[in-house]
Amino acid sequence: MNEVRPKFRLGQVVRHRVYPFRGVVFDVDPEFNNTEEWWRAIPAEVRPRKDQPFYHLLAENETTTYVAYVSEQNLLADESGDPVAHPQVPELFGDLHDGYYQVLPRHVN
Repeated sequence: MNEVRPKFRLGQVVRHRVYPFRGVVFDVDPEFNNTEEWWRAIPAEVRPRKDQPFYHLLAENETTTYVAYVSEQNLLADESGDPVAHPQVPELFGDLHDGYYQVLPRHVN
């Protein structure tokens, strides 16, 4: 059995490879862990593989904030240095340094 090592870590700021949004990682599933209905709702030509890490993000775009669930293949490190404006960021994270938020101790497993 191969151990899957996530490319991104908790507190890291990332952006979507295709769609115009970015966010901060607050949880990681080693492989797909959502509903089949959710997965099939994604158009087949852009539907991600299930055998990869999936990331829970506190996400933002130009108009709103939300929680997103995104495959590793669709994420890139965000190198803007800009903070994420999601209102839940201060609940889970401390300061932002070099593209990473400090994970508050009460949220580390």
